[in-house]
Amino acid sequence: QVQLVESGGGLVQAGGSLRLSCAASGRTFSEYAMGWFRQNPGKEREIVAAIDSYGHTTYYGNSVKGRFTISRDNAKNTVYLQMNSLKPEDTAVYYCAGSETRWYGIRQLEYTYWGQGTQVTVSS
Repeated sequence: QVQLVESGGGLVQAGGSLRLSCAASGRTFSEYAMGWFRQNPGKEREIVAAIDSYGHTTYYGNSVKGRFTISRDNAKNTVYLQMNSLKPEDTAVYYCAGSETRWYGIRQLEYTYWGQGTQVTVSS
């Protein structure tokens, strides 16, 4: 079993930056891929970024490419999402997710473990 706890959300002005963290426990962190998703009320949860278990390969959703960076520190059991040049449309609840495999997926069903979510609000 894996437990995931996100932190770092908050209110920021457009153009600003935030860094989200997700601390994992319960299973060897370096053995599974991680992803960040986001969701707004009434909308589907969408992939933001993903990273393989080694930290070598990453994926970004089209709307965040060039602005967000996913990384992980396997020694600290933590995955990060650095968000720069934030836009009001980035406002959402952000969730980190853990898969059962070393290789990331881009669909929700490819992730077994989920955090409780952290709110990110970008004001214009």
